[in-house]
Amino acid sequence: MSVLVDAEWLKEHMDDGDVRIIDCRFSLGNPAEGREGYNESHIPGAVFFDLEKDLSGYAKKHGGRHPLPNMKNFLRKVEDAGIDKQTTIVIYDEKEGAFAGRCWWLFHYIGHENVFILNGGFAAWKKGSEKTESFVPHYPTTNYHPNVNDGILATLDEIREIADGDRMIPLIDSRSRERFSGQEEPIDRIPGHIPGAINLPWTEGMNEGYFLGPDEQKERFSKLKKDEPVIVYCGSGVTATPNFIALKVAGFTDVKLYVGSYSDWVSYEEHRVEKE
Repeated sequence: MSVLVDAEWLKEHMDDGDVRIIDCRFSLGNPAEGREGYNESHIPGAVFFDLEKDLSGYAKKHGGRHPLPNMKNFLRKVEDAGIDKQTTIVIYDEKEGAFAGRCWWLFHYIGHENVFILNGGFAAWKKGSEKTESFVPHYPTTNYHPNVNDGILATLDEIREIADGDRMIPLIDSRSRERFSGQEEPIDRIPGHIPGAINLPWTEGMNEGYFLGPDEQKERFSKLKKDEPVIVYCGSGVTATPNFIALKVAGFTDVKLYVGSYSDWVSYEEHRVEKE
C-alpha cells in the first residue's frame, strides 16, 4: 500500500494544483507548540490542523482523551482548506509520525483515497535545506461529500468480546512495554492493558522519524496472518496510527483502530485490566 512520500517527491509536486499540504505538528506536553511552530515556519502552502481542536472531539466521561471529532466540524475544516475528493493530500508532523498518522487515518475514515504522509516529517524537509515560510495561505472553500468507512473503526463491543475471550482477533497494544505490563502509567488511572492484547510498540516500526520499509514491517508482524482482521489501540487513539499504517504497508487488508483506546477502556468501572 502506498502511504509515504519523501521530501524530494513533495518538492517536485508541491506546486501541483491538486496537492494540499497539512501541518500536524503537536506536543502533548505543550498543546500550543504545534501552532506556534507553524506560525514561525512551515512548508510553503501548508495549512495547519491541530490534534485537539481539529482531529479530536471534546473528552467526556467515556470515549477516551482524543475521541473522534465532530464530523461536521472536521468537514468544515477540510472544506476551508480547499480540499475536495480529487485533492492529493500530504501530511506531516515534526517527525513522530503519530500526529500525521492520526490525520491520515481520519481522511481514510471519511473515504479519501489520495492521502500520504511525508516520511521523516518536517525534520526531513529541513534536513534537505528546503524552503519554508511563515505566510498563512487561504484557499477557496470547497464542498466535501464524505464516504464514511466504518470498516476501519473498531467498536467498544468488539473490544469487549476480545477481552472476554468470545472473539479471537489479534488486539495490538501500541504503547511502550512498561505501560503495557503495568510497570508504569503516567496518564491513565489504572496501569495495565486490555485483556487479550499483545504488545507491539509503535516506536519499533520507525527509525529516527522514518517508517520502516515493507520487509521490515512484515517481519514485525510475522506472527499474524495478513488476510485476517487485526485491531490496534494505544492510550488515546493517536500513537496506534503508525502501527495501523505499518500493518497496511506490510500488506494487511483488514485493520481497525480502537479510537478510544486504553483511556476509554479504563473509564468503565466494570472493565478488567491485565498486568504482567
